[in-house]
Amino acid sequence: MKCFLGAALVMVLVAGPFGPARADDKDVKAVLDKAIKALGGEEKLGKIGAYTVEGKLTLTFDGNDVEMITRATVQDLDHYRSEFEGEFDGNLRKGVRVLNGDKGWRKFGDDAMELDNDALANEKRAVYLQAIPTTLLPLKGKGFRVESAGEEKVGEKPAAVLKVTGPDGKDFTLAFDAESGLPVKLVAKVVGFQGGEYTQETTFGGYKDFGGIKKATKLESTRDGQKSLVQEVAEFKVLDKVDPKTFAEPQ
Repeated sequence: MKCFLGAALVMVLVAGPFGPARADDKDVKAVLDKAIKALGGEEKLGKIGAYTVEGKLTLTFDGNDVEMITRATVQDLDHYRSEFEGEFDGNLRKGVRVLNGDKGWRKFGDDAMELDNDALANEKRAVYLQAIPTTLLPLKGKGFRVESAGEEKVGEKPAAVLKVTGPDGKDFTLAFDAESGLPVKLVAKVVGFQGGEYTQETTFGGYKDFGGIKKATKLESTRDGQKSLVQEVAEFKVLDKVDPKTFAEPQ
């Protein structure tokens, strides 16, 4: 059970500069423009400097399911705080994960740790993989390189696929429903609890309108084809400002 708890914690406290999307790649521009419009438009998405997401997470590890209540605060792509509570081995436990620029921490129960360089790099990647499908606009900036990767089917529906290289030099793909333009699947390599690398595939569905911005309310992830987690979003809220203490070291 101890191993399960540790792996569960990391999965919960989860799932070099490049040029922007190539101006001469009309396919990339068309896909991004349609997706941005589908999510609410560039004006509304441009106001998402910070936001909170609340809901329920069901985590699966070695055939065990654990349900948790979660709340996350995201500011840009380099400030993040995630809190959860759930029943582990018959006891209610709480955890916190924080990214504050070039520092980060994790806390589970009374056990806390500061992230080393490798863990911090993995944390930064985990945050932008979570945030990008919500905001999309960073893909038009200098930190990401975007190129067309053709088409595929997600479920039974056609989707346009973009290959993205992040500021850390690592790739992921993001698929958009051909009809609606909404993001429907993200595939990326992620690092697990024991340092192993996995292919994580996340699908997005159940889109709902929150103040003029569409947000997926059901996210399902697999790792190397095995069921990993299901997230159900109950609330999404754009914030005007965030108390800096939100991203302080957990006490």
